[in-house]
Formats: sequence, C-alpha cells, structure tokens
Amino acid sequence: MGIAERIAEIEAEMARTQKNKATEGHIGLLKARLARLRLQLLEPPKSSGKGEGFDVMKSGDARVAMIGFPSVGKSTLLGKVTPTQSAAAAYEFTTLTCIPGKIKYDGADIQLLDLPGIIEGAAQGRGRGRQVIAVARTADMVLMVLDATKADVQRAKLEAELEAVGIRLNRQPPNVYFKPKQGGGISFTATLRLTHLNARMAQLILHEYKIFNAEIIVREDVTPDEFIDAIVGQRKYLKCLYCFNKIDQISIEEVDRLARQPNSVVVSCDQGFNMDYLVERIWKTLDLSRIYTKRRSEAPDLSEAVIVRRGATIEHVCHRIHRSLAEQFNYAMIWGTSAKHTPQIVGLNHVVEDEDVVMIVKKAAVGG
Repeated sequence: MGIAERIAEIEAEMARTQKNKATEGHIGLLKARLARLRLQLLEPPKSSGKGEGFDVMKSGDARVAMIGFPSVGKSTLLGKVTPTQSAAAAYEFTTLTCIPGKIKYDGADIQLLDLPGIIEGAAQGRGRGRQVIAVARTADMVLMVLDATKADVQRAKLEAELEAVGIRLNRQPPNVYFKPKQGGGISFTATLRLTHLNARMAQLILHEYKIFNAEIIVREDVTPDEFIDAIVGQRKYLKCLYCFNKIDQISIEEVDRLARQPNSVVVSCDQGFNMDYLVERIWKTLDLSRIYTKRRSEAPDLSEAVIVRRGATIEHVCHRIHRSLAEQFNYAMIWGTSAKHTPQIVGLNHVVEDEDVVMIVKKAAVGG
C-alpha cells in the first residue's frame, strides 16, 4: 500500500470514529501518523531534481507567493502590479512554471511569484502540487488569489491543502518547549489547565515519532494538532493576504462582505480596480521597515532606504549595508520614533522603527 492510500485510510478511520473522551487518545495517535505520512509524501524522489521553472532565485527585500486555483487571475495580477508579463488566457493551466516579477514600493523591491494553479490533491503531489508548495514554503508571505464568485469554497479547499503540508496561515507557533534527551523518559509539564491534551495523549504521540526521552513544557492550551506541530518542527508559519478577484462579476453586497473579512482585499484585475491598495496591503502585511541613513553634517539620504523586518536592530541595519560594518561599529545616532530624544546615541541592540534615520559611526582606525 502506497503512502497516499495509507493517508486516505487514516482519514477515513478518523471520519468514522466518534469524538469523545474515550477516543481522544486514539484520534491523537491517528493525527500523529497522518502528519508523519504527509511529511514522507512531500519528500521529493531522490532521483529527481527541481522542476523546470521552479528554481527561481530569491531576490529583493521580501518574497510573496501567489497561490490559487487555475484561472483565478494570478497571471493578470502579476502584469498589473509588476513590469513582468505572464501568459494569461481564459482557460485553465496557462501558467506551467514559476514566473517571478518585482513590485517596487517605497524603496523596497518585493519579489512576486506567479505559481501554477493548484488543483485538489496538491498535498498528495497531484499536478505540480509538490513543486508549487515547496516554493510557497520559501516565501515570506502568501497572496491567496480567489475567484470572488467561488470565494468561500476555493478558500476552504486551499487552506486545507496548505494545512495538510504543514503551512500555517496567519498563526503563531504553539508555545511548547520540546527538548529530546538521551534518557530519563518523558517529562511532561503544563503551566496551565489543558482542555485538549493530557500527558497520556502526548506520550502516545511522541512514541509514534519514536521519541521515548524528552522534556516537554506546555505553556498554552494547545490541541493535539498544535502539539504535533511543535514536536515535528517542520512547519512554516506564514502571513496570508486573501485577494478576491473578479468583483465586477458579483453584487455590491457580496463585495462588501468579502472586503470586511480579516486579512482581505477585493480587486478586479481585468478592470484594474484597487491595484494600488493591494500593493499597499502587501507592504503592510510583510511588516517591513524603511531605515534612512545619513553622513555627519549632511541631510539624510531619502532617495534610498535600507529595508529590514519589523523588530530589527541597528545590527541588522549594519548587515544590510555591508557585512563587515557591524565589526567596525562604534555607536549610532538615531532620529525618529524609536529614539527617546533626538538624536539618541544607541548601540547594536537598539530596535529601529519605520522611517528612522540612522548615522553609524565606526571605530577609529588603530595605527597609522
């Protein structure tokens, strides 16, 4: 029996098993087996290399992967927000490879990838699902492009496909400390009352992964699925923006409903409606910061920003400017919202904020 057949068998057993206190341990064990098999299924065959068109080099300040079913408008969208033209037509599977484009926004270069349309069963490797999902895992954010006339159905199916392969959208990793040990058995501690998991269920899940010695500290009320995520570790937590296309084909009431959903934006690629707002939302979802630099006795250079992640420090800014700058760093002077007073002298660990201005002072050269 192949892996896909074993996965289907476990899913069928889970569907027919009544969910109650007596069966929760068995269901937890089935979920652990399912997660392990899905990981095996996604491992590429040893003899195969990367699929044609999928070995796109990562470039720019951030990478956004467009995911959606065939013929939802991904290629048209790429042509609207970047100079790149991807083949677009009124039939499915126009895009057969990964097409990169570049969005320029407020000094940032954002790489936007037009991936082939996902089909149901992508998590089991149908179509080019395995390659598409592998590229999505390298992204900083997912732009899920949906046909507004089929929005709810498409969204549910795509989320299920991504969930099956360990991509978690708009979620944080579970607050679980996990450390394998050489001996001593399993130490399980919870810092609060658990309503979905207990020590016995956790032990069964660990044994499924051949883990018999480990220290576990659970700091939030996790489900068995979240506990498995913490143990497996090979999960990708990505921000996702839901882009509802073709709103010119639905009622204004339905447009309003979709627009009010969290992490959502409504557009019409054919009509060019809301494209600027979409780019703005991509920028905000990526949570990037623009840091401007200045030289002594000169005005700040506002023509080119150093792009860093939200929460970055002066050390990160140094590395973005030049890899050796942090080693030569003496102190920095900073103007902006992160400064307690203007200017403030700070060290490498100071956390910068969007549109801060930084002047970096290097150590004086030793000797002559």
